[in-house]
Amino acid sequence: MASFIIVVCGRCGGFLAAKAEQKTRTCPYCGSKILLSKSKHVAIANDAYEALNILKTLKKKAAEKRKHQ
Repeated sequence: MASFIIVVCGRCGGFLAAKAEQKTRTCPYCGSKILLSKSKHVAIANDAYEALNILKTLKKKAAEKRKHQ
């Protein structure tokens, strides 16, 4: 079973998941290439389902924060 990391894109601030063994990932929001070892890690998930749930929660909190600004 692969583990996943949840990172923040340094360019647009979007949250994305990547397999722990990956070196890079392209941001699905802005298209920038992210070097995972240098990115801000916000969570670790044991499987894809857990990573998806973490992403949903983080995106919901970010939307609520933007709404109240």
